[in-house]
Amino acid sequence: MKSILKSQFWKRRSGFFALVVGLFWLKTIIAYYLDFSLGISGIFQHLILWINPIATTLLLFGLTLYIKRPWLSYVTLLLIDTANTALLYFNIIYYRQFTDFMTINTMLGYSKVSEGLSGSSLALASPHDFIYWIDIIILAVLLLARLIKPDKRPVSRRLPLAITSVAVLLFSINLTLGEADRPQLLSRTFDRNYIVKYLGLDAFTVYDAVKTAQNNQVRASADSADLDSVMNFINQHYAAPNPKMYDIAKGKNVIVIHLESFQQFLIDDKVNGETVTPFLNSLYHDNQTYSFSNFFHQVGQGKTSDAENMLETGVYGLPQGSVFTALGSDNTFQAAPAILKQQAGYTSAVFHGNVGSFWNRNNVYKNFGYDNFYDASYFDTTGDRSEQYGLKDKLLFQGSIKYLEQLQQPFYAKFITVTNHFPFPLDKEDGDFPIPNTGDKAVDNYFATAHYLDQSVHEFFNYLKASGLYEKSIIILYGDHYGISNSDNLSLAPLLGKSADTWNDYDNAQLQRVPFMIHIPGQHNGGIQPQYGGEIDVLPTLEHLLGINNRGYVQFGTDLFSAKHDQVVPFRNSNFVTPEYTVVDDNIYKNSDGSLVTHPSATLKQQIAKDSTKVQKELQLSDTVNNKNLLRFYTPAGFTPVNPEDYNYHNDFAKAKKIRDQLGNKSTSLFSKNNDQSTTDLYKTDAPELNHHDVSADNDSQSDSANSSSYQDFFSGSGN
Repeated sequence: MKSILKSQFWKRRSGFFALVVGLFWLKTIIAYYLDFSLGISGIFQHLILWINPIATTLLLFGLTLYIKRPWLSYVTLLLIDTANTALLYFNIIYYRQFTDFMTINTMLGYSKVSEGLSGSSLALASPHDFIYWIDIIILAVLLLARLIKPDKRPVSRRLPLAITSVAVLLFSINLTLGEADRPQLLSRTFDRNYIVKYLGLDAFTVYDAVKTAQNNQVRASADSADLDSVMNFINQHYAAPNPKMYDIAKGKNVIVIHLESFQQFLIDDKVNGETVTPFLNSLYHDNQTYSFSNFFHQVGQGKTSDAENMLETGVYGLPQGSVFTALGSDNTFQAAPAILKQQAGYTSAVFHGNVGSFWNRNNVYKNFGYDNFYDASYFDTTGDRSEQYGLKDKLLFQGSIKYLEQLQQPFYAKFITVTNHFPFPLDKEDGDFPIPNTGDKAVDNYFATAHYLDQSVHEFFNYLKASGLYEKSIIILYGDHYGISNSDNLSLAPLLGKSADTWNDYDNAQLQRVPFMIHIPGQHNGGIQPQYGGEIDVLPTLEHLLGINNRGYVQFGTDLFSAKHDQVVPFRNSNFVTPEYTVVDDNIYKNSDGSLVTHPSATLKQQIAKDSTKVQKELQLSDTVNNKNLLRFYTPAGFTPVNPEDYNYHNDFAKAKKIRDQLGNKSTSLFSKNNDQSTTDLYKTDAPELNHHDVSADNDSQSDSANSSSYQDFFSGSGN
């Protein structure tokens, strides 16, 4: 210690500055690895992680070099160090409880934070926490004891400017590296973890402050009068239900299966003679299923979160970024969980094998009114059980049963699968589907992960039937967005019987079809539905099937079964598709043969202009609802706005069991209906992570060579 103190370097002001900066960088790195789960993979991401604290620390701490008075400069440097350490440490404590970082709104709402932290952070403290404070204490003592004396010599005029310039340059390099590894890092923010991982905690705090200020400014200018044009459009656009379809699923459980990155072309597709999705094919063609062949995803940069937002609120995502991450913590919603709970007594739950903070779901779901959120913390995600985006699908469904069976019926339950997500990795032990050889690894692997997803859904349906939930439920399956991007479509084209040389924007637009299936056991009037629609239409369709009047809610879609359903399907970029035409930018294509209309008639021009105006208005009004948080000014008759403080997703399993016990013989949970016996043993899976033996013969209907008749048997009642 004495040799360090005697060093001439530390006696200089620049030396002391370097010491403080170095120590803060060190404890930030320690926090990254010990206390935050940032999902670091590969040398490149580790390199970025080690770089990202340097720029902002130099920039912030470097401000003290502009102070001429030595003592004031040293004291200010320690104060900034203390404040930044406090920001780091409070985020550590918050992260231990919520697996998330503190936003500006979280900091300003201290009462909410303190309540969320159960009134005390002591229980969340860890023995190694002294690391974050010991350097400040030692430096303060050394200064007070005058073992370190402020250097009275003036600092070179060039040094502060040089430090600032270096900091700006380093941040630019840091941002460039981050964008290289995660394109659209700032414009398409879907997890706060990513901002911290690539740019650091200080950068995230500033970014969040700027976004919060922008949102607050827009909101401050809003008033109830802004709703007039929205309500006029909603009322004029309303489509009354089809009397033959209204309330045919009344009182049934609603199970929503989110088919990650699943595109319509996979249905009935074969690769090397092998069927890619045999079970989903049989479901698609079953007469108890209403299958929509012209259903399109309508997501923007928010991808999966946009799909969820549209399906559950009937409002579009944003033109840039995600409603979930940009506005979801604060906006007022009229969402499916709250509507079904208030109108028909539904309990609700989401099952997802990723961290709750991903897409800000841990906050958004509270504003939606979800009773339960079973995220990764409720599952064993260790080892090879997870891929990049969370728990593998077979394990998600199997692991969810002990929670699902505790829910009071009727319930609204959503399962978010993730295995079929780009870049479509799959362990060899999870399947050996014969993938194509296009030369594009993502395209080739896509078919293998889709096949795995198909098997996962089949296992879940087997359980539903064995447990008795099948007949009591309506099951909705949908693809959230494309899996193969436009940039990879040329590699995909030959597999679809197309030539890469003639592939164009029309083909890209048509590939935005995703499956949408409504399976209602006991109803045998289903079949392929040709009407055009999109994700924005799901909520009003579901409400009418359940016998819920959606008139008065702010929903931009219309009931797919209604005679007045609007078949103009907007894309988030303002392009659109109709049953006759596909419009991409200024080009009009005929759906009948995909040809470009080079000389449209006056009538066609007029119709396209009318549709385009309607699309632009619909998207603009939706953006106004989101950005100005207009639903805070409007409450439909019979609806009570959701109070997010009423929801807490810790110990959901215990809470569900407590409700079951309190209800006693009035409990409607599957567990109670099964004489207080668990149904988990009814779930059969060939997941190798659970079965460390050859189970390929355990269920012949799940083999790659299974024929369609075996799957049809499932729906006819002979299969379990």
